[in-house]
Amino acid sequence: LSVGVYLLGKYGQKKIREIQEREAAEYIAQARRQYHFESNQRTCNMTVLSMLPTLRDALMHQLNSESLTSLLKNRPANKLEIWEDLKIISFTRSIVAVYSTCMLVVLLRVQLNIIGGYIYLDNAALCKNGTTPLAPPEVQQQYLSSIQHLLGDGLTELITIVKQAVHKVFGSISLKHTLSLLELEQKLKDIRKVVEHKDSDKIASYSPLCHYLMPDEENPLATQACGLTERDIATIKLLNETRDMLESPDFSTVLSTCLNRGFSQLLDNMAEFFRPTEQDLSQNGSVNSLSSVSLPLAKIIPIINGQIHSVCSETPSPFVQDLLMMEQVKDFAANVYEAFSTPQQLEK
Repeated sequence: LSVGVYLLGKYGQKKIREIQEREAAEYIAQARRQYHFESNQRTCNMTVLSMLPTLRDALMHQLNSESLTSLLKNRPANKLEIWEDLKIISFTRSIVAVYSTCMLVVLLRVQLNIIGGYIYLDNAALCKNGTTPLAPPEVQQQYLSSIQHLLGDGLTELITIVKQAVHKVFGSISLKHTLSLLELEQKLKDIRKVVEHKDSDKIASYSPLCHYLMPDEENPLATQACGLTERDIATIKLLNETRDMLESPDFSTVLSTCLNRGFSQLLDNMAEFFRPTEQDLSQNGSVNSLSSVSLPLAKIIPIINGQIHSVCSETPSPFVQDLLMMEQVKDFAANVYEAFSTPQQLEK
């Protein structure tokens, strides 16, 4: 009996040791994955900041309000016409700056966490001989270059749509017409309704803004199916997985939350120009600064025009910092990374 108890004790100790070793290995793997994830988020933040000057330059090139302001200094005969153009361009530029910065933040979170998940799996599989990498460096490069759509054709299309919406909302408003900050907020909401199809009866399963983030599925790469290399096939797989992620309700919610925060920040930046004067305060006593101070549209134009420099600032401005640090963005990034860094992903 004592021998049996002894053997049972030995077996029990061995099992406990196996469990402890397995738990330790799982803990180390989880800690390694967590460290890789956090490092990946820092890369995301740095990448966003490094791309903002390119975005800002593209916007300032396509919506060149500076050329109009320099024309106005020469007191031209068609002064009113130039002011009207400046009105549309100034609002379009800052509104597109908010949209595209928010899109850049969320799109890069998706792309870098999908690729980050694959890199983690590739690193974990290195110890196994003969495994083909899921995302070799050349595939990573080809895949990540798809961000150029947002900075190129996607941005141009977005500018066209926003400009039409700005024309619809502000086109008929006189330069002398005064607006309070609350009225300005309502005008921005009206523009967003048009751009985001919120006034449409159709309920889309995904955000209409996806179209500006990635080219449609019939991309030139896929149409050349006859000569696809393994690298092309791997890149197309990543692009399709990204498209699926962009068309998910979670992505739509996170982008919408970012946009709400972004437009709220834009109004906060402008609020300092709508502060009541000492005279306003002495006349009205308890004054509600949001609705009491109104400025003529001609004075609001230079204020909105200058906002691009705080929205698309590569030195972390409160605007960009706020978007990068949002809890919803962090949680979403963690979910994407989790989905693409689990070993089951290898079996797909």
